[in-house]
Amino acid sequence: MKEIRPAIMLFILFTVICGGVYPALVTGIATVLFPAKAQGSFITGDRGGTLGSRLIGQPFSEAKYFWPRPSATSDFPYNALGSGGSNLSPTNPDYLKTVADRVKALRESGVTGVIPADLVEASASGLDPDISPAAASVQIKRIARVRGMSEGVLRDMVATHTRPPKFGFVGEPRVHVLELNLALDGVKVNP
Repeated sequence: MKEIRPAIMLFILFTVICGGVYPALVTGIATVLFPAKAQGSFITGDRGGTLGSRLIGQPFSEAKYFWPRPSATSDFPYNALGSGGSNLSPTNPDYLKTVADRVKALRESGVTGVIPADLVEASASGLDPDISPAAASVQIKRIARVRGMSEGVLRDMVATHTRPPKFGFVGEPRVHVLELNLALDGVKVNP
């Protein structure tokens, strides 16, 4: 009993500190210093309401929109609760069939030439909100045809929504799909 009582007291103490005090403190500091990020980096439109998150991809499959990087999350695409890749190797027959089906869908939609990998391969998280400028560019003809827009206007929109690498050297240029598609629909996004 002499050894059990201190063990139970330490268990209770660490549960309160690690399970309550520390998370509340970190959340409070984050809310004060980075309010938008602490609340999920939500995108709101000029007409009100939440339209999505800057951190999590959204499913788009209509021909009039730019399509995002595929999601490997189970059950529902881009479900943050199921974040993770498919864990299938590049030589797995199921994986190869999935990629081939995605290539076929892109070809049927009118995409020609080289298809960037990020349009047919899911990311490790399955939640990426961005695609490469090349992945956006190969979709321009389809969207121009469906929307009756000029390809030049769409190229300008892609260029406007292309973000440079972080700090100028970390990562690659990227295009946020939800923000670009909202611009296509004429929805102004609040900062």
